[in-house]
Amino acid sequence: MLCGPARHPVSAASPDREIHIVITVENLTRERVAPRFSARAQTTSSFVRIREPENMEKTAIALAPGQESVWDYPRPPRLEPSTRNVRIEFAGEVIADSTGAFRVLETSHPPTWYIPPADVRQHFLVPGSGQSFCEWKGHAAYASLLIGGRESANAAWFYPRPTLAFGDIRGYYAFYPSRVDACYIDDVRVEAQPGDFYGGWITPDIAGPFKGGPSTEGW
Repeated sequence: MLCGPARHPVSAASPDREIHIVITVENLTRERVAPRFSARAQTTSSFVRIREPENMEKTAIALAPGQESVWDYPRPPRLEPSTRNVRIEFAGEVIADSTGAFRVLETSHPPTWYIPPADVRQHFLVPGSGQSFCEWKGHAAYASLLIGGRESANAAWFYPRPTLAFGDIRGYYAFYPSRVDACYIDDVRVEAQPGDFYGGWITPDIAGPFKGGPSTEGW
């Protein structure tokens, strides 16, 4: 996962399953073949096609000016401060509003956003259930939203004691866009990352294809 909150168990790559990455730059085409669980396209090209056997194909749209490709993001992930306005709404209330968030960037995933606890209305949060482990950031705990008669279970996660590399987001809250009513970046509404396991935020300035949908587990 964009290691937030945690990753699925990963088994060894089967020798008969490969991911073919075809990169087209200025009319020159090159193909690289990588093991199923180590495929990543670290490139500044404007066209990336990822093709896997079993009839699964994903094609990235050519990058528009100002867009970022998630295939240019690193692994291990990078922690990056941001001054963009991050806002979260649920049950008619603004849950969080911040210009001091961090985003975590990892190959194949849209960013996850971590919001300072001072910018989160924590009286709307109650302890969630369970915990998970991220190989990069450590053990995550969960928080649910409860407002009036509405509850969203495990709507957010946070790292009480993150690893040294991610110490700046200790206690910061990350929210699943799919488990709140709306998330915004600079008043642009966020789309949730495919699937219900990852918590990435998709905005028009982020280009895929994104991990999370069917047949993308090995990306």
